[in-house]
Amino acid sequence: MLTFETVNELTLKVTCSGSDVLFTKAGAFIAGESAGGKNYTFEKLLLGPQNNIGQALMGSLIRRVTGENLPLMKVTMNGDSVTYYASYGQHVVVYHLQMGETISVESENILAFTQDCDYSVRFLGSGVLSQKGLATSTLTAKGNNAFVAVLSNGNPIVLSNVQSRSTISVDPDAVICWVGNGHCDPQIKADISWKTFIGQASGESYAFEWSGGNPVTVIMQPSERRGGISVSMD
Repeated sequence: MLTFETVNELTLKVTCSGSDVLFTKAGAFIAGESAGGKNYTFEKLLLGPQNNIGQALMGSLIRRVTGENLPLMKVTMNGDSVTYYASYGQHVVVYHLQMGETISVESENILAFTQDCDYSVRFLGSGVLSQKGLATSTLTAKGNNAFVAVLSNGNPIVLSNVQSRSTISVDPDAVICWVGNGHCDPQIKADISWKTFIGQASGESYAFEWSGGNPVTVIMQPSERRGGISVSMD
């Protein structure tokens, strides 16, 4: 069994009791300790975490086509151990998914997840509106030990309308992930008019929006990805 926790906000600590399997971003391991000698090994995954070869091949193809390609490493643990993972000093956020709960996350923001998470890539359909808008990686809890660790450039910001049922609007290039039952995908709201074409755009021409009838928790980073579309006229 695995448990996730953060250390100094920048490092993921994974505690293993017994034997288990962990999936992490390739090269994210920074340290580990285990009694009686090292009892964990690393293996690069060329196709993905799916056990079925057909699903793995299809998943690999979809990830490459959509830009959601994630270099993964499999950590096989054969006994009690504590291992640590990080990525370029980015902040780490840990989430424990409930059975059937899904987290939709940008592939570049995934640090690690347990084998109780079902990993896939699916289309959102927003296309050119965002650098990463065409597809998203999803992790769905298929067991009680479904932990996910994601990365944030700076301290993350969390918004939730699960209790308030308010409308949440977020810049797609600042979104790390969103969590809810089912896919709970956002609507794509575009604000493009004739002013956009003469250089009078606000710079916020599109957004991900969740209504109050779509309960969700959204995690953002205080740093926008460089992407989206730029439409103007000199």
